[in-house]
Amino acid sequence: MKCFYKALLISWVLFEGVLAGPWSAWMPEHMSAFEGTCVVIPCRFSYPDELRPSAVHGIWYFNSPYPKNYPPVVYKSRTNIVHESYLGRTRLLGELNFRNCTLQISRLSPELTGKYYFRGDLGGYNQYTYPEHCNLEIINKPTIVSPPEVVEGTEVELRCVVPDNCPDMKPIITWMNHENLAEHSVYAQVEEEGGTWSLVSLLKFMPSRENHGHELGCKVTYSNTTFEFDGFTSLDVKYPPRILQANSSVEVIQGSHVVLVCSVDSSPMALISWLREDEILHEDMAGSLTLHLDNITHLQDGIYTCAAENIYGKDNHSLALAVLYAPWKPVVNASVVAVEGEPVTILCSSQSNPEPMITIFKDKKPMAMGVYQNQVALEFESVTHEDDGEYWCTAENQFGQRSTAFNLTVEFAPLILSDSKCTAARDTVKCICAAKSNPEAVITFELPTRNVTVNETDREFVYSQKTGYIVTSILTLQREVDSQLYIVCSARNFYGTRNQQLQFHHSNSLMWAKVGPVGAVVAFAILIAVVCYVSQTRKKKSMNESSSFMQTENPPVAYSGDYRTPGHLEKSEYGRCDKRLLNKDLGIDYANIDFTKLSTKDSYTLTEELAEYAEIRVK
Repeated sequence: MKCFYKALLISWVLFEGVLAGPWSAWMPEHMSAFEGTCVVIPCRFSYPDELRPSAVHGIWYFNSPYPKNYPPVVYKSRTNIVHESYLGRTRLLGELNFRNCTLQISRLSPELTGKYYFRGDLGGYNQYTYPEHCNLEIINKPTIVSPPEVVEGTEVELRCVVPDNCPDMKPIITWMNHENLAEHSVYAQVEEEGGTWSLVSLLKFMPSRENHGHELGCKVTYSNTTFEFDGFTSLDVKYPPRILQANSSVEVIQGSHVVLVCSVDSSPMALISWLREDEILHEDMAGSLTLHLDNITHLQDGIYTCAAENIYGKDNHSLALAVLYAPWKPVVNASVVAVEGEPVTILCSSQSNPEPMITIFKDKKPMAMGVYQNQVALEFESVTHEDDGEYWCTAENQFGQRSTAFNLTVEFAPLILSDSKCTAARDTVKCICAAKSNPEAVITFELPTRNVTVNETDREFVYSQKTGYIVTSILTLQREVDSQLYIVCSARNFYGTRNQQLQFHHSNSLMWAKVGPVGAVVAFAILIAVVCYVSQTRKKKSMNESSSFMQTENPPVAYSGDYRTPGHLEKSEYGRCDKRLLNKDLGIDYANIDFTKLSTKDSYTLTEELAEYAEIRVK
């Protein structure tokens, strides 16, 4: 109590100089007190110095300064007549003669909340109601004051403010639900402001996002009473976003529907964005954001990021979205044209997911292969004409296969083929020269002994045709072969010239090739006649020899008429000879040949050769 009055006296001295004029008063503008407790309203008034009253009286009114309105009387110094609400509840603590009008009100109840005015009575007409007044509030819970911002990671101080204007009752403050706060501590202090006193309890701690929405309580009690007042507040902790849930990296098949979800914890609410690389696909101010991707293609393959941001910070989460698809049609760097002997590299590439197996084929034979590679190289250190041709590049994975054809064209000097040679009959020479080259070769035939050169422009002697890279020229000469005749084939193109002397081949088959099919039939007919002649002659000789040793009754007769030379045999005899001798000696059935149509000229030409052959067969 003594401490309270000492503090009150200090306030009195401090505020004595605040009085504005001869008729003025000072008291706190606002005071509060718990229901059931008491409150002391400090008051100081003044009046003109020329007035020297023998006694000073005073009245406290409730809610109105004008007596004619008959406001409730809170306290009256002349009598004890007061409003029934204040009976036994008020007393004047100040000394009016010393211009101290301090009032105490006890056992406060809610209906006592309002404005309190003081009226000075100096006797006679010297009475004055001061306009200055005090607003008294009757409360039933303490005031918890939070700082403007409670930010995660920044120390916070919460204040529990309790009125302490009752000298008879001292408040005790206790914090509730603060045990789990990080680095918390509690302090107490007394504060005075505007003539009112407060007991303040300070709770200091380090807030975290887990404390957001946490309810803290402040409880006020008084010794030797059952009074208990409490108040609560929820922590509004500000903190940067944190992504709680988001898709992880995923593989999907091209054409699928994909849903990406991102849930964020933040205070205040964050701006959430879905991005692909640096492109914003969707964004919203929300706690969760969903991105829908319909009929996805390989163009949507890539890194997707969920980004969340507010004024206190930001967070992000990235994932890889892999779109699986079959290989694209392989791409070859170019159809290659190379010169024989040069190094050549052909690149074949394709794109797919997963990466393809790429194979380069020629004639169904793999030439180069790469597994899980987007590109394969076919390399030739020194390309040859045998490498020329069509190639296929095939790319495949488990989702499909694609192929592309390409050509490798090799340009090379002429090569004269082994089929090149000459064949000769009696008066005809045929020479074949075949050359392989790219570009195609120009073929000429040279006869050095005659100082003659012939090419395809001389169509009377040379016939040429082309098949692929092979050019074939045929030279035909109507002349006999002599020992000095030789023929050279020359093939040339842009890359070089190749010369080769053609070898001569002599064969009986050349004769048949010369006379042709009709001549062959004539030759066989003459052969038949010769064979018959020789056979009949030998048979007749044998019969004559046997007749000198043996006599028979009926000797055999060779012919039924005059003797005829073999050249004058009748047609029927020719036929009998054909059937008997040719079938037996030559093994060839020519009985059905009409020999009357044979050319006598052809027969004469072949007589010598066929007669010699027939003589050998009969023997």
